[in-house]
Amino acid sequence: MTVLKIIRIAAWSAVAGATLLLAANTVLPQGWKDEAAKPATDRPVIDMARVGGPFRLTSHKGETIDNARLAGKPYLAFFGFTHCPDVCPTTLSDLTELMGTLGPAADAFNVLFVTVDPERDSQELLAQYMASFDARILALRGSRADTDAVVKAFAAYARKVPMEGGEYTMDHSAGVYVMDANGKFASMLDMHEPRETKLQKLRRIIDSKA
Repeated sequence: MTVLKIIRIAAWSAVAGATLLLAANTVLPQGWKDEAAKPATDRPVIDMARVGGPFRLTSHKGETIDNARLAGKPYLAFFGFTHCPDVCPTTLSDLTELMGTLGPAADAFNVLFVTVDPERDSQELLAQYMASFDARILALRGSRADTDAVVKAFAAYARKVPMEGGEYTMDHSAGVYVMDANGKFASMLDMHEPRETKLQKLRRIIDSKA
């Protein structure tokens, strides 16, 4: 059994209890789900055209990644952190498997893993972490201000949660954003969907670039 399979089995065991609760709402980022529970008059208006606004971060390979660098090619964006016990490694493992299935066709889009914990996730740590996943996936980080800005740009959610002993974890959006070649929001990739449904969404963005 490979290391990635062990990670996926352990992670899905941990989140299995939450799957049914999430299934009805996973098409929306967590922040949007929280707002959807409010009365209509209390909800802020989310301008879909503005999701994925300008940002500038640094990859685990030391490259500057911004909107200009991504222009002309669809991309996926996922928020997480290296100390994440379940959702993050599971999502990255699933994306790795999907990209492997697509093979060279997956070169038609970029995949970004944006850390919401830049205080702990240094470039070096991100580089070590990403060695377990598809080499085409880029992990991105920035200052706390940069991170807060990109979370806001995607109408996402991230919050530090204190733990005993002075430690902390991060609560964050779990959906994968699908952005078109013009940097506009296209859809969400729900990792609880059937595998073929996810592949269809990815093939759709590949075909849209052709």
